[in-house]
Amino acid sequence: MSDLGPVDPGRAADAAWLRRWRLRPMGDPHTTSSSKLMPVLTEDGIPAVLKIAHTEEEERGGELLAALDGHGAARLLRREGEAALIERATGRGDLVQLVRAGHDDEATRIICGAAAAIHGASASVLGGDAPPRLIELRTWYRHLFAHADELGPLHRRGAEFAAALLDDARDEVVLHGDLHHGNVLDFAERGWLAIDPKALLGERAFDYCNLLCNPSHERALAPGRLERQFAIVVETAGLDRDRLARWLVSWCALSSTWFALDDDLTHAESAAAIGDLALELVE
Repeated sequence: MSDLGPVDPGRAADAAWLRRWRLRPMGDPHTTSSSKLMPVLTEDGIPAVLKIAHTEEEERGGELLAALDGHGAARLLRREGEAALIERATGRGDLVQLVRAGHDDEATRIICGAAAAIHGASASVLGGDAPPRLIELRTWYRHLFAHADELGPLHRRGAEFAAALLDDARDEVVLHGDLHHGNVLDFAERGWLAIDPKALLGERAFDYCNLLCNPSHERALAPGRLERQFAIVVETAGLDRDRLARWLVSWCALSSTWFALDDDLTHAESAAAIGDLALELVE
């Protein structure tokens, strides 16, 4: 221990990565429950983010970014252990602000474009020399299957839809798993690209459900909004309308379950309310 007090091991580890990869910090780090993020410049002047993963899920996401090699997602510049160096979005666009400015339809189509690019890279991702670890959708839905009966009718219906869809799997691709307005960013000349993938494997329609519940539950529940954006997704992504509706109900039930397990009853209820609206889209 120095005269200045104990050394913060987290700061020491950050400094070690900065020295090791010759990075210059460009702002304060931001820490979440799953990772630490620090904006940096590489020694070549490339804007990047140093990401230190705190969970296996974040590490799997880094593996998927590496395998995607910039197709529909931020490019991974370097990775070692829990640390990843990822290109940083420098464009001035913001999908949440785009929606607030009255361009909801455009934002939805942009997210659909990022999803299509990721899905289109599935063959190269799965056939590469180092395929990433991917979680199958049946495993992703485990909490809904375990808790549906105790939570409510929407959850039970969502679990039934999910089980039937999974038993009749179609059009399986690499999935981002968490596509929404805050996870598709403006990378200037590289266009709109996704960050923070969950690294899943399953039917591609699943990947379009979360964007319909965003950029907020309040927005998703606005009169007529879900129906309009749902139609745009069906048209833009070329999806079967009824299957997407069933996936959407199941996703809302799963999302509500996660909120309930975290004791966030407000969002659990609003996610279920979106699911109730989605039930009206089922044929």
